Amino acid sequence: MSLVLEHIDRTVSGEKHISDACLSLEQGSFNVLLGHTLSGKTTLMRLMAGLDAPDRGRVLFSERDMTRVPVRKRNISMVYQQFINYPSLRVFDNIASPLRLARVSKAEIQRRVEEIAAMLRIDHLLGRYPLELSGGQQQRTAMARALVKDADLVLFDEPLVNLDYKLREELRLEMRKLFRTRNTVAVYATTEPAEALALGDTTTLLHEGRILQTGPSDTVFHRPQTVEAAALFGEPPINLMEVVVRGSGLLVGSTVFPLPRLLASLDDGPYRLGMRPSHLSLTPLNDDDLEFCVEVGVAEISGSETFLHVASNDLQLVLHLGGIHDFPVDSAIRVYAPSNKLFVFDEPGELVRAPSLAAQ
Repeated sequence: MSLVLEHIDRTVSGEKHISDACLSLEQGSFNVLLGHTLSGKTTLMRLMAGLDAPDRGRVLFSERDMTRVPVRKRNISMVYQQFINYPSLRVFDNIASPLRLARVSKAEIQRRVEEIAAMLRIDHLLGRYPLELSGGQQQRTAMARALVKDADLVLFDEPLVNLDYKLREELRLEMRKLFRTRNTVAVYATTEPAEALALGDTTTLLHEGRILQTGPSDTVFHRPQTVEAAALFGEPPINLMEVVVRGSGLLVGSTVFPLPRLLASLDDGPYRLGMRPSHLSLTPLNDDDLEFCVEVGVAEISGSETFLHVASNDLQLVLHLGGIHDFPVDSAIRVYAPSNKLFVFDEPGELVRAPSLAAQ
């Protein structure tokens, strides 16, 4: 079953939540919706599910128009942030509940519940009640109930956000394995770029109800087509710098740099340079790197990584550095931007140049 959205609009209380959304998702694919809170992810998933109807446009399942078909007549499942389980039912009965509603035979229910429970490693918990489980086990139970009915469309609305880091990593891996063997369309909403890269066959970027870009996750990350897409798909967000190309010079604020060789084909005029925090360094890598004299604002040390915030009169930058770098506040340092790792956007914000995959 394929899922196609054709020019979907949705307005709630006079506020546009979704604007002209077009999307095509194939059977057997795992698709991520990436966007900030209130970007429209949940609204779009509700439209896919039939919980809401669009003001304009169509929702097609395998070329069949399902736009006005209510959710109870669609073969879909949904998993939410919260652990939505029936507290008075044991784990087995929680998982079996959609099959009983569909009047599946008792033997088939037993087989399918045991199979999905084993896949999610909760088969030893089938006799327990939800309140006797850990958070991760409760979420596995909710996921098992969503998966056991073999729905055509499975929607995950930030299902791992309330779990600790270790459990989230574990469940991400399990989910990818699960969907490799299932002929369904999976849609997963998240605010985290790293989760999109870890999970998605495809990623769709949402911002203020608009689809910015969609495609294979690696392609969308390595070749963001707009400044907005580049800023959204990265954590910390990409550094953006206003510059002007003038002849053989690159004007950054009040400083003129020699125009790097890789940017020599640019016409004169204003541009925005994008630099991922992980691409900036404290030592030069090439002879035409951009060198900035800056002062340290704060060094955030997280385990074996440091997020270094620096600034000058002309710019503010964030560096993502390996190791621990405990610079004093206001200390003067030099930061280098390798020219072969620069993204270039024109004045309207469209991508002009992206680094090669080898450079990234």
